[in-house]
Amino acid sequence: MKINVAKSAGFCFGVRRAMNIALRTVRTSDNIEMLGDIVHNETVVKEIKKAGIKKISALRAGDNKTLLIRAHGASQRTCRRAEKLGYRIVDATCPMVKEIHKIVKTNEREGYRIIIIGDKKHDEVLGIIGQLSGKAIVIDPAQQIPRRALRRVKKGTVVVQSTQNLDKVLRIVEQVKTLVPDLKFHNTVCKPTRIKQKEIKKLPLENDVVIVIGSKSSANTKRLYQIAKSANPRTFWVQKAKDLKKEMFTNAKSAGITAGASTPDQITAEIIDKITALTKTRRRPPSSRKSNPRRSSNSR
Repeated sequence: MKINVAKSAGFCFGVRRAMNIALRTVRTSDNIEMLGDIVHNETVVKEIKKAGIKKISALRAGDNKTLLIRAHGASQRTCRRAEKLGYRIVDATCPMVKEIHKIVKTNEREGYRIIIIGDKKHDEVLGIIGQLSGKAIVIDPAQQIPRRALRRVKKGTVVVQSTQNLDKVLRIVEQVKTLVPDLKFHNTVCKPTRIKQKEIKKLPLENDVVIVIGSKSSANTKRLYQIAKSANPRTFWVQKAKDLKKEMFTNAKSAGITAGASTPDQITAEIIDKITALTKTRRRPPSSRKSNPRRSSNSR
């Protein structure tokens, strides 16, 4: 059986950058705290905790403490409160999310009502809302479009949670255009997400089985799974190698693998090893690529 790994599988730039900032901060600072998890992956969370970064639920006196802002970003109110309490702030927000913050603040100043397409309770969406002085309208793709609220908007600007399903977003925007007379659309689905979604449309058609790797709390992994599952019923969402079962690969001649943006390469490598053992796949010699010796867009 052939094992085909998507080129984009695993950490995106923003997650890798946030991890590097976090681990670098540990080397120079003590008493580092973080409001929530740096990314949505249990293995990464354990690594961060082991490194000495403490997860907190609320800000307290921050003298001699550092607050690490997560990859998803934070509200202006949170940052101001942290500074007032005495925290030193280290910002690991993904630059692409920071760009969304810039867009909404600029457009709000110009008199546009901000419309966000994204998961209402997701940390990134809450961080975007937290950049504004007024209220935003959030369109959750899993819910009905708030037509009554949108009809009251004369000038609107649409931004998108960076890991949303682009096809769904474009369909929603077309509906919003019929409700808001003056509408600007900023396609803020990030490039890594677009690449992952482009690949996941092909992977299910080119392989008998598809394995999507990532935490059940990862929104971007969930969307990769949904796209793949719609094209190939033999799509499985796993978190670790132990989740794999031999029967998943019955009569399969090929397996396509991708991983969410917060999934470490180590987990993907372990899953490749487990599939190899379960199916007795003949493996190629290791690649010469140093950064990730197991990854390849070719069959293994």
